[in-house]
Amino acid sequence: MKRLLFCAALCAISLLSHADEGMWMLNSIDSKTAAAMKSLGLKLTPDQLYSTEHASLKDCVVDFGDFCSGVVVSPDGLVFTNHHCGYSAIQQLSTPEDDILTNGFVARTRQEERPAEGIFVKFLVRTEDCTARIVQGLNEVYAAHPDASKAELDKQYLDSIMDAAEKEFQKDNPGLDCMVKAYYENNAFYVSFYKVYRDIRLVFTATETMGKFGGDTDNWMWPRQTCDFSVFRIYADKDGQPADYSEENVPLHLKNYARIAMNGYQNGDFCMTVGYPGSTSRYMSSWGIDERVNARNVSTIQVRGKKQEVWKRFMDADRAVGIKYASKWASSSNYWKNSIGMNKAIADLGVIAQKQQLEDKIRGWYGDRKDLSDRFGQMFARLKDAYGKRRDDVYAMGFFRETFMRGIELYRVAHMINTMPQDADSTEAALVRTRMETFFKDYDAKLDEATMAALLKNYREQVTERRYWPECYNVIDSLYGGDEAAYAHDVFAKTVCLDTAAVSKVLADSTLRDTDPGLLYAADIPTKIQEMSGKSRNASTIIDYNEHLLTQALLEMDQETPHYSDANFTMRLSYGIIQDYTAGGIHHQFYTNAQSLLDKAAKQSEIEDYKLEDDIVSLMKQSKWGRYADKRTGDMHLCFLSNNDITGGNSGSPMFNGKGELLGLAFDGNWEAMSGDISFDDNLQRCIGVDVRYMLFVIDKWGKAENLIKELTH
Repeated sequence: MKRLLFCAALCAISLLSHADEGMWMLNSIDSKTAAAMKSLGLKLTPDQLYSTEHASLKDCVVDFGDFCSGVVVSPDGLVFTNHHCGYSAIQQLSTPEDDILTNGFVARTRQEERPAEGIFVKFLVRTEDCTARIVQGLNEVYAAHPDASKAELDKQYLDSIMDAAEKEFQKDNPGLDCMVKAYYENNAFYVSFYKVYRDIRLVFTATETMGKFGGDTDNWMWPRQTCDFSVFRIYADKDGQPADYSEENVPLHLKNYARIAMNGYQNGDFCMTVGYPGSTSRYMSSWGIDERVNARNVSTIQVRGKKQEVWKRFMDADRAVGIKYASKWASSSNYWKNSIGMNKAIADLGVIAQKQQLEDKIRGWYGDRKDLSDRFGQMFARLKDAYGKRRDDVYAMGFFRETFMRGIELYRVAHMINTMPQDADSTEAALVRTRMETFFKDYDAKLDEATMAALLKNYREQVTERRYWPECYNVIDSLYGGDEAAYAHDVFAKTVCLDTAAVSKVLADSTLRDTDPGLLYAADIPTKIQEMSGKSRNASTIIDYNEHLLTQALLEMDQETPHYSDANFTMRLSYGIIQDYTAGGIHHQFYTNAQSLLDKAAKQSEIEDYKLEDDIVSLMKQSKWGRYADKRTGDMHLCFLSNNDITGGNSGSPMFNGKGELLGLAFDGNWEAMSGDISFDDNLQRCIGVDVRYMLFVIDKWGKAENLIKELTH
């Protein structure tokens, strides 16, 4: 009952906070929050932002593929998202003969638009509080197991209670996707209802040099000039309902879509970002942050660095391989650099010390009050002890996953075979073949063999305790004298796991499961990771429950101060202003212009990431911006800054002005505040967006897509 009463109080808290910090639920905006946004320049009411009774701004924003955000910008279902969000679809549609990843793509008619297989968009219909329903289920579990710890019961039953509720919602809402998620470290629960469209087609993408301008050199940096956008269209059946791809489908017709802001912005103007932030951990304890820095991020940084060295050699040597691995590289490199920046910012900004000060404040709050100390008095000691007990296991598991499950790709094919029943029928076998065909489209065995050799050697060097080594090291040491490269060569020379024929071969000859070196290599990996995670299970259970208590304590202590929930890939709004910043004694302007792009392009002989095609350089040098010029400066603005609060998943999120008009798309954060997923810094954290006028200029003057310009600016 304590949890239920607390949640009711939590839901009554005002959302008012720093205008620049916070990822707020649109369905919970109250009068105080509305007043705060209005004071900064918002002209819309809360009902115009979110409504289930009539069209509202939320109806323009989409979940793009469950990994990014997007915005509908025309009555015929055009969607803007980032270039890097559409990157995998663009790559899948590219071949060495028709390399649209490199050269760009323009559909000048609807017939030329290309189906983006696997991409879907979700429209949020509504979000409802279901806390009471979930808590009732938990209370029933507690009553049925009076002698068990709540920590263990939460670990064992909470997911199944949420799943059961989700199935009930799904049954009661046919035609919608229903998703129950936890908020505030399992202190509140909401269900969101979505309408999902799966026939999505590529309409426009600029060249890779524009869409990724700056590459790894500029990733997470400011100033930026990246033209980070792509254009897709949503198709539906003749009645406007979701349907699988069909030539008979038509563009989705919508009454509500985002209008373009052609008047731009200036420093201090209102700006809000609406999208689907993926994950933050701002309520995490100081011990959790320390683990993130020193036991988790280190494996991402170290192993991906080694892997990318190998990949780059092969990608640079063969354009076909470069196309195959382009999307994989972008994903790997992005989080590699993110982890580097996060560790640096956490150290530079003293984030752990700040968290420790907050924890001291909580200790002082519950102090000698028996009702509070009975609930919270042991949580810090338990957190410290449990994090310490699992430290070595977490460190090893990070290296294990990055090496064997995310690094050496052969495992994925071999694991499909190993988990396929020996008596699989034709339908089961066909499903495995289909999955393998998708995998092999973007796979190179020689690259993977070199990766295996490098990463096996690296794992041995980084994780020195043999209890964390999988069985393959016994084979390497006993049969290959410790030579990982020789072992990798033999595995790839002898395994059947290099094409889809492996399915038929294994089904025809069951002895391959005991003799094929690729299958034997992969067989032990799931068992080993389960063994490793099992060792830390008790500690993890204690940590999860006490992190939940810590969040509860903070929210109860500061009931007069509103707190937003950590991101969990549900629709959120962040509001603030267009704003410059100063870091390290350097002042950063709030926008970049075309000349700054040309200045970097002049260095392309030294820095490959600044390469631009000659026709693009010539176009930018002409300075004929026309209606796309900023009316105040006469420049063409390329990218801009706001103090909106974003994280991964916000990529492609629309950035709106006070009228709800589209200023641009969020696509990155700044290096100085890479600790933002853990702790928001008011002075430093910025959201980097690509200006919609730059996007239209490229569509118009480079793409010469008059059809799209008319559709967007009618």
